[in-house]
Amino acid sequence: MNLSPIPCAVRSTCPYCGVGCGVTATPLPDGAIAIAGDASHAANRGRLCVKGAALGETIGLEGRLLHPAVREDGALREASWEEALERVAGGLRAIIDEHGPDAVALYVSGQMLTEDYYVANKLMKGYIGSANIDTNSRLCMSSAVAGHKRAFGADLVPGCYEDFDLADMVVLVGSNTAWCHPILFQRIARLKDARPEVRIVVIDPRRTATCELADLHLPVKPGTDVWLFNGLLSYLAKSGVQDTAFIDAHTNGLAQALDAAQVDCADPLAVARHCRVEPSDLMAFYGGFAATTKVITAFSQGVNQSSAGTDKVNSIINCHLLTGRIGQPGMGPFSITGQPNAMGGREVGGLANMLAAHMDLDNPQHRDTVQTFWSSPCIAEKGGLKAVDLFKAIEAGTVKAVWVIATNPMVSMPDANQVQRALEKCELVVVSDIVANTDTNAFADVLLPALGWGEKDGTVTNSERLISRQRAFLPAPGEARADWRILADVARRMGFDGFDFDSSHAVFDEHARLSVFRNGGARVFNLAGLCGLTAHEYDTLEPVQWPVRRGADGALQGSARLFADRRFAHADGKARFIATAPRAPVNAVDPEYPLVLNTGRVRDQWHTMSRTGRAPRLADHTAEAFIDMHPQDALLYGVREGELARVSSQWGAMVARVQHGGGIARGSVFVPIHWNGQTASDARVGTLVNPAVDPLSGEPEFKHTPVQVERFGVAWHAFVLSRSELALDQVAHWTRVQGRGFARYEMAGRGQLRERAAWARTLLGVTDDADWLDYEDASDGVYRAVHVVGERIEQCIFLSPRTDLPARAWLASLFASESLTRLDRAGLLAGQALGMRLDTGPTVCSCFGVGRNTICDAIVKQDLKTVPEVTACLKAGGNCGSCVPEIKVLLMQTRAREAA
Repeated sequence: MNLSPIPCAVRSTCPYCGVGCGVTATPLPDGAIAIAGDASHAANRGRLCVKGAALGETIGLEGRLLHPAVREDGALREASWEEALERVAGGLRAIIDEHGPDAVALYVSGQMLTEDYYVANKLMKGYIGSANIDTNSRLCMSSAVAGHKRAFGADLVPGCYEDFDLADMVVLVGSNTAWCHPILFQRIARLKDARPEVRIVVIDPRRTATCELADLHLPVKPGTDVWLFNGLLSYLAKSGVQDTAFIDAHTNGLAQALDAAQVDCADPLAVARHCRVEPSDLMAFYGGFAATTKVITAFSQGVNQSSAGTDKVNSIINCHLLTGRIGQPGMGPFSITGQPNAMGGREVGGLANMLAAHMDLDNPQHRDTVQTFWSSPCIAEKGGLKAVDLFKAIEAGTVKAVWVIATNPMVSMPDANQVQRALEKCELVVVSDIVANTDTNAFADVLLPALGWGEKDGTVTNSERLISRQRAFLPAPGEARADWRILADVARRMGFDGFDFDSSHAVFDEHARLSVFRNGGARVFNLAGLCGLTAHEYDTLEPVQWPVRRGADGALQGSARLFADRRFAHADGKARFIATAPRAPVNAVDPEYPLVLNTGRVRDQWHTMSRTGRAPRLADHTAEAFIDMHPQDALLYGVREGELARVSSQWGAMVARVQHGGGIARGSVFVPIHWNGQTASDARVGTLVNPAVDPLSGEPEFKHTPVQVERFGVAWHAFVLSRSELALDQVAHWTRVQGRGFARYEMAGRGQLRERAAWARTLLGVTDDADWLDYEDASDGVYRAVHVVGERIEQCIFLSPRTDLPARAWLASLFASESLTRLDRAGLLAGQALGMRLDTGPTVCSCFGVGRNTICDAIVKQDLKTVPEVTACLKAGGNCGSCVPEIKVLLMQTRAREAA
């Protein structure tokens, strides 16, 4: 099979966050792929964050699912496509015939392309006749969808990225933009550099890297956003800054919204107390918002992932409606989506309570429109099961088959142990994935190999409604197929017409035509200008924002902003103020679980790490899962920084290392979401997260779970760097980190090791005649060993009863050498770099591989005072800028130490 890449540069789109950056992929003579930012793409103008820049390191076939597999006698075996598809189609048909269409379900993903999403939605809602198709986007942006629909009449993002350039005040709510949407953050940073008078406000319980750019940080008590914005609404009304003409002509519901706000939030001092912020800071925010016309309020998961997420969204929108700050340049509420195609999924009805083309399941005319267009035998007549309820129904046995596509619910869902119970009980579990081994795949009855990024062809839509092409530059590996094709194959085998697509272009054209069918201007989502594209026009399509029409000259005309005409999507054309009565999170802390768990992303990883975990440079910044907590809380609960601790809730538990990041208030802890059963022994934070959801959006409350933290006692700590994989079944705790040409294992154990050398040899699989150098201090419990093959290091192990093990960076550098010097061997046994080998320290700048020690040394020796000076000296901070906040802190700390 020929796996050579297509020999030309290809313009595509990054598969990570909702910023939707354009990339170029250029094959190199050695078979590698050079990834760069697409300078012509409006979303990023050539810039990429470190995750995007490292995409070339993630496209190898190691660990790929390349052939269909079916479970037989408890074990998976390779199968033909014919057998696998018949197993899926026949299994679904048998269950539907016996139990009805609602006994089957699809659980899909914002990682899918719009064309894939469209076919999945068409199959479930128009042919199977059930709305039991939901998506992992339910976990990140469904509250924004519900808020938009309540306020505007449809799921519509009013603004565009250019509005950030034009704003005089940017408010970031529940968004660590610097780490989660780095290119958008750098756009804001450039705005601040060009116009220092622009005010940046960050509203977040944690002091994150984003706060380093802020003029004001409001560290609100978790779950109090509605109090904060209801207070702002009340303040704006009392201050007389409302746009009365706009309100009277273009909105409804202000009186009710103000009445709700006045109950608890009329007094700013009371709001400050409830939100646990300084009254002076609160008034600075309120006063600044009132005095500034061009305000962008951008919000993300900190708002959406809540049992009151929809009300949080509407409390923000209310403030913009009151002041008329919407639909005009430089102003408006702005939902920053988490996934690359969360928006595209919403366009085709990927959520269980939506129909394709922004039509509604509860609207009989919309149902008839979609069914007529599809010529389908039926149409779902009621909303389906949303993600959390779906897996509860699987466990209860009412849903007997689930097809999981491009997602890993065993890691990403709340109450993940319940998800496991559900999959264990489910009669038929089908999984389409690119990776052979995931926590979810372990429960599959049928595994279907899908195309990955670089192999897929279609479209995605970013946070500003910008449709971009994702183009293939690699051939399909093994027997992998596009998701839309797999779905269509199953549909035809189930006896359904309407799935004779021969390309992603054909799917997109049908999607565009449905957006126009019986529209007549009633629906804002409209792709009229994209109907009837030829295959060449589709292949060469430039990014364009919907609604899309054709001008008189035939040129495509996108829409940067919505509501400039002050007409909204409700039947009367008016926007709605929504009364948002504040309410606390569903689960309150108590003496048994006294701390609030907040979850989220780290800078250089993505979701469950099936892609980013393959790139060595992305592992260097944050190698392990961690528990970030306040030092006083750590003292109170008997845990120490650098040591392992167990976090538990009434739903589950996990183990990670304690750290004091300096940005978290007392009473809270933060744990990242990325680690899974393939990368750590016991670090799935989803097992802890409570399953409470917003009653409207169904979005889970990832930001507020009561937990306890306790010491995880171990007798020893160790790490191994090894060119070969290790079996770690007998180790109490471990984390696997991908290095360049090796894997790094951080581990700890509970039993005393009597014969350390013998134990280490067994763990590493080293024979008696191997070149094995070791050192042991029996009295101190310290053991170090290195396994050499020829002159090259093969493995090394460092073990101690304490956590003060040698630095890893210089050891990792040895694996790039073809031979070890005498000083290298001596350093390995001494546990420190000797001679010219320098310990660069933990990675700060992943783009250029610059470590903390290197930066601090340069600050001192070169007398560096600013980030630009550090960048000029070391390149650090000169690409995506994600590390700039950390460099600022190092400058401050290092210069303070030197001055002391």
